[in-house]
Amino acid sequence: MLNGDAYDLEPDADLDGLAFRGLDLTGRDASRAKFLDCEVEDCDLDQVTMDGVRVLDTTWTGVRAGALPAPSSTWRDVTLTGVRVGALTAFGSTWTRVHVVGGKIDYLDLRESTVDELRLEGVTLGDLDLSHARVRRLTVVDCDLRRLDATQARLVACDLRGARLRVVEGVGSLGGAQVTHDQLLDLAPLLAHHVGLVVED
Repeated sequence: MLNGDAYDLEPDADLDGLAFRGLDLTGRDASRAKFLDCEVEDCDLDQVTMDGVRVLDTTWTGVRAGALPAPSSTWRDVTLTGVRVGALTAFGSTWTRVHVVGGKIDYLDLRESTVDELRLEGVTLGDLDLSHARVRRLTVVDCDLRRLDATQARLVACDLRGARLRVVEGVGSLGGAQVTHDQLLDLAPLLAHHVGLVVED
């Protein structure tokens, strides 16, 4: 695997088999670039423009960014380990077989995206925005999740049992998700409000 540098990140770049390690990539423009079989490790990606980027068979380890704009992007067979990102805005994207392990993401924006096989494991999440998304086989394992927005999402075979949920919006779209009994009790007031139940003793 060849070593990449900051100047490899440019619009429409074809990045095949490169390793980016310990680099300050702040503010680079990688719009519509393709990362194929790459490794990105211990890099600062703050404000790297990733509109329309394709990330394929690639690993990210220990990367950090305050904001990482990646709308209309494609992520397939990707592992993100120990990343620390303020806002990953990937609305309108396609995520297929993505595994996020550890780390912290304050805002993961997957609005209007197509998600198939996303596994979140040991991640601290501020907001997970799945509004208007099509989500199939989402698995959450041992994650703190402050806010989940599932407004008008379509969920199929989604396992939320490993999420410590605090706030849920769009509770009416949670059909197709698997939760624990304790989670169901926490969701009961929201579900009652959604269907118009009047609960009185």
